Amino acid sequence: MDAPELNHWQPVARPRPVILDGRTVTLEPLDVARHAAALWQAIRNHDDLWTWFREGPYADEESFHASVTARQTAADLVFFAIVPKAAGKAAGWASYMRMEPTHGVIEVGSILFSPALKRTTAATEAMYLMARHVFEELGYRRYEWKCHAENLPSRRAAERLGFTYEGVFRQHMVIKGRNRDTAWFSMLDREWPARKRAFEAWLAPENFDAEGRQRRSLESFRH
Repeated sequence: MDAPELNHWQPVARPRPVILDGRTVTLEPLDVARHAAALWQAIRNHDDLWTWFREGPYADEESFHASVTARQTAADLVFFAIVPKAAGKAAGWASYMRMEPTHGVIEVGSILFSPALKRTTAATEAMYLMARHVFEELGYRRYEWKCHAENLPSRRAAERLGFTYEGVFRQHMVIKGRNRDTAWFSMLDREWPARKRAFEAWLAPENFDAEGRQRRSLESFRH
């Protein structure tokens, strides 16, 4: 069977540092002067956060600030500080990476949620804002999520957010002296309208009680 022709396809632009603003969270271009101190306070003494990262944990604030600077200035990554509006200070980060504008493919990765950000509405809305920007403002065709195959929380998060599991690349990397098999997930442009409706229904204020607990799960709005 011949592959369908993409008669109107044109390469898209690489993402640029922008502000992505939502109801409960703002994503700001990562800046060491603006965000590093708050991020250090959010993640210090939580060495478990770095289990699946290529780097970390960090012995002191100085080495952590150097890492933030490297992320801010990386030519092949676009990092965002995740700033929950209730707190008003950075509590995590995420990036666009492995960008292929010619093919319309981009990955969300290097996601760091501090304990204050995990399992919050702001964390989910941050992922929604990044996906919306990719599909609606930048025009990408494919949005990817990859993680260590043994990182079950990341795999569950990908599926909860509406990414489709595609399989495992065996012996894909060596991270911290250990083998990494990589689980691949994707979301496509044609799937985004339904994913967007589910996100927006879940994020609506009426889906939460007075204590901020969800009334319905994100998955239930998709199904």
